[in-house]
Amino acid sequence: MGVLAIVLIACAAVLVIGAEWPRLAARTGAAKRVRRKRTRRKSGLTLVEGEGEGNDDRDDFERSVERDLENLPVLPERDDHLSR
Repeated sequence: MGVLAIVLIACAAVLVIGAEWPRLAARTGAAKRVRRKRTRRKSGLTLVEGEGEGNDDRDDFERSVERDLENLPVLPERDDHLSR
């Protein structure tokens, strides 16, 4: 066998493994193991919300977003049939 044939066979093997990788990974259970590990890590986390002050901050944020949206420049509509 020539060197070119060996290289082509190796490339074909890499291509087949790459194409079948999702199915092979599902069989090994690697994704399930990662998901279980992530769930275990996240189980110790808790969401902490401010008592009364968070609501005021939220209202301020909403007002600032509304103000910013009102101040955005608006482009006039154009007729598409005129631009053709």
